[in-house]
Amino acid sequence: MNRPVSPLLHDYKPTSEKKSSKGLQWFVAGLGIPLLGLLVITLQAPDPEDEPVVIASTPAETPVAGPVADEPDYTPVFTERPSILLDDVEPEPEFDSLTLKIGRGDTLDKLFRRHDLDLGHLAQIARLNEAGKYFRNLRPGDEFEILHEDGNLVSMYSVLDLTSALKVERQEGGFSEEIVERPIEKRTTMEHAMIESSLYMSGNEAGLSDKVIMNLAGIFGWDIDFVYDIRAGDSFYVKYEEIWQDGEFVMDGEIVAAEFNNQNETFRAIRFVDREGRTDYFTPEGRSVRKAFLRAPVDARVSSRFNPKRRHPVLNTIRPHRGVDYGAPTGTPIKAAGDGKVIFRGGQRGYGNVVILQHGGNITTLYAHMSRFQRGVGVGTKVRQGQIIGYVGATGMVTGPHLHYEYRVNGVHQNPRTVRLPQADPIDSRDKARFIATSEPILQSLDEFKRSRLATVALSNE
Repeated sequence: MNRPVSPLLHDYKPTSEKKSSKGLQWFVAGLGIPLLGLLVITLQAPDPEDEPVVIASTPAETPVAGPVADEPDYTPVFTERPSILLDDVEPEPEFDSLTLKIGRGDTLDKLFRRHDLDLGHLAQIARLNEAGKYFRNLRPGDEFEILHEDGNLVSMYSVLDLTSALKVERQEGGFSEEIVERPIEKRTTMEHAMIESSLYMSGNEAGLSDKVIMNLAGIFGWDIDFVYDIRAGDSFYVKYEEIWQDGEFVMDGEIVAAEFNNQNETFRAIRFVDREGRTDYFTPEGRSVRKAFLRAPVDARVSSRFNPKRRHPVLNTIRPHRGVDYGAPTGTPIKAAGDGKVIFRGGQRGYGNVVILQHGGNITTLYAHMSRFQRGVGVGTKVRQGQIIGYVGATGMVTGPHLHYEYRVNGVHQNPRTVRLPQADPIDSRDKARFIATSEPILQSLDEFKRSRLATVALSNE
């Protein structure tokens, strides 16, 4: 009997689909369990960022005993990987920079206004000790390197001289100042030249600066007239300093030693600083290369000579001219002819503005017709040879600007152009041993340089 299939027992999905679904469940279950295990292992593994990094491994000592050596045991060496957080690095602040240069008629106040810089900050800096003194003595050409932020001063830097600078910086409570050193390096070099026409031309062709050439002439100018005494074939050797700063040449310095060969006569000089800090040049024997007095206290031409029977140009009468006149423009510096002391400074009838110096050996020198006196040089002031004591002028009974110079011994006038000038003092006996110890290696290096140059000249002539 065929009974209809009961709907209560009927599965509404085909039998084949039911079998396929059950197989899929087993497949997912079989694959899912390993994946779940792998996920758990992964979650438990350390972060690679925290993992030590193997830099090198060193084998442990390999055993020798036994038929077969064990595999070497490598002991890893670890180092921690540094962690850098970019947020921890603060960027450097950026400021605007400019250079202020003092021009004729300029003040810092004007320059600050011109560049919209804070005048209140300038006032604070001007109250500082060193900055205040510097601001009161500004000259055209002085420069200031400025850092600012929208006109608000951050720092100021200005070179004071070759070896120092003024540095000002803003702090929480105002501004601070500091004098910073600018280290220099002194290097020595040597040059040689053969005179063909003049000292200047020969020195220039040898690569010497005007400063070194003029200093060389000044050192030997007591014994050699570089206008009339120079001959073709004369020669010189000079050792001098060069000033370097931050690896760059700045300028030539002082002459250390020199030799001048003039008409078969040799003159040598070595620079020496005595116990009182005074610098001078001496012969290898310790005698001063200079005389006690300058022949001429001003760099100018002779306009009227020493003449006891001269006719006065203004009075038109015979009146002795007991000095030497040097014609020069008003304002030309006048130098002390020798070391001495000021015993008079003021006006003297026809002499106008006058300075009289007292020297050793009952010698006095007189300087007349000055336009003005040098500041700080008054009665009782001690002066050194070559120090400026006043300036050429036309005060008194004169026809034009010039210096009238007199040289007196025990009150008696002598011709400044022909009088025998006394030698300057030699090396102090207390400094003699140090002078010899200092000068010997200097002269040795100069001699070695001289021999090398002579050898070079000899080879070139073969």
